Amino acid sequence: MKTFKLEITTPEHVVYRDEATSVTLPTVNGEITVLANHLPVVTVLTAGELVIRKDGTESPYAVSGGFAKVDGQKLSILADTAERFDEIDEQRAEEARQRVEQLRQSVAADDTQYAQLAGKIERELARLHVVRKHKHRGHVGITQEGVRRE
Repeated sequence: MKTFKLEITTPEHVVYRDEATSVTLPTVNGEITVLANHLPVVTVLTAGELVIRKDGTESPYAVSGGFAKVDGQKLSILADTAERFDEIDEQRAEEARQRVEQLRQSVAADDTQYAQLAGKIERELARLHVVRKHKHRGHVGITQEGVRRE
């Protein structure tokens, strides 16, 4: 299967820079999958699961928003956050979700802080979804260098 260049960057660091055969990502218009020779597109990402496929393996990531740009043979993702499923501490993510939910309940719905807290809840829910979905699968993934690992 043909590959294309993929780069995932957050404000802190480059999360992934290698080839991929396909990438499925959450957008404001629903989930899309990018393959080699995809038509050019720029889209807004939402909180959810991003899956990189290469050499018959999948590597799931939790992302919390950002932008994606397909340009010829490259997919560039500028994500607010991006974490590989095995880097997410499920207990800490659940505790963070609960703290943010409690804060949101104490803020008026018309307050601008309410929207910020709702966004944080979406991020934590995405993280929990990804880690819970993949933690018991004996998952083989791809490191950021493109090396298969267990």
